Amino acid sequence: MSTKPIKIGYSLSLSGILAANGKTALLAHKLWEENINNKGGLLGRPVQLVCIDDQTNPNLVPGIYQKLLADQETDLVMGGYGDNSIKPAMPLVIEHKRFFVGLMGLAVNQEFNYENYFVLIPTGLNPGTALTKGFFEVAAKQHPKPETVAILCADAPFSKSPVQGAKDNCAKHAMKVVFEESYPLSTPDFSPFIRMVKQSKADILFMCSYVGDSIGLVKAIDKEGLQAKVVGGAMIGPQNGSVKTELGPLLNGLVNYEYWLPVEKLMYPGVQEMIEKYQARAQQEGTDPLGYYVAPMAYAQLQVVEQAITATQSLDDEKLAAYTRDAVFHTVVGDIKFGKGGGWTEPRVLTVQYQNLTDHSVEQFKDARTQVVLVPEALSSGNLIYPYTKAKME
Repeated sequence: MSTKPIKIGYSLSLSGILAANGKTALLAHKLWEENINNKGGLLGRPVQLVCIDDQTNPNLVPGIYQKLLADQETDLVMGGYGDNSIKPAMPLVIEHKRFFVGLMGLAVNQEFNYENYFVLIPTGLNPGTALTKGFFEVAAKQHPKPETVAILCADAPFSKSPVQGAKDNCAKHAMKVVFEESYPLSTPDFSPFIRMVKQSKADILFMCSYVGDSIGLVKAIDKEGLQAKVVGGAMIGPQNGSVKTELGPLLNGLVNYEYWLPVEKLMYPGVQEMIEKYQARAQQEGTDPLGYYVAPMAYAQLQVVEQAITATQSLDDEKLAAYTRDAVFHTVVGDIKFGKGGGWTEPRVLTVQYQNLTDHSVEQFKDARTQVVLVPEALSSGNLIYPYTKAKME
């Protein structure tokens, strides 16, 4: 029996605009690697993760995976964080017929329909709709019911699915889109866009944004004094601990999605221990001080790989993929079953409102009262207590 390490190769965005989330994923992966090796590895062999920085540049991804796939020492490959790291790798992965588990890619496989692809993201089989469903459910419950919607999104591939999902949910709730605009990711000042939203007089502002622009948008909303019944939607950034602490009370009133929070009903076996280990090393590793958004999903990503290898006693890609298509996986984010296209059979997106934030400390974000779960109702920890207005933010 070989005693060489089982090498799992992949890319992550460890620099560039998505570095904050990429570094968080890497630390979670390291924790899994250490834990599995402390227990004796897999198939009687230690495990070694081979992670290469793609710099948040999708053009670099094919070359990275070409190298990984050509390296006979690499036993398996897996997907990085998000569309930018996963989608460009797909043609090569498909060509080589590899088992491929990605992290938080949204609707990546709708184009490829690759049967050996699976993804750790709780948006189910209709990701764009599921990601935005709760936001519009919350909006529709307001009295009087909002009628008009402004959509403001990053000009990036990630935005397409959530924006279409938002439009589908608008139609479901008989709301009319009266303004729609996209902005370049290089935008230095979002005030002109927020002024256009104000001029539209829309009842709701739905946004789809990346980490840096989410910060800029929230600050511009405060600066311009935008008033709306509900603001937020599909913003990547407010889930990140460093973004939370930078914005602090400016987040009050924002309604946005989350994937996991330390609320009682989401404390699955192993997740608290993993989060505690993560947070103890976050400062040293320069990662998100909380880790709630990416770390649980990243850890579960490798738990899926681990359980497939253990069950099949194999590193054969086809055997691993065949097992994963039918199995139920027990992870730190709960039991997971994959459906058509590699998504979760059941969506589990949280819709939350940030409330009662008084300063910029990280500790207040560990309190469930500051991130109130509104949807799903089974996990609800409170109610939407006020609309998003500058008066309430002061």
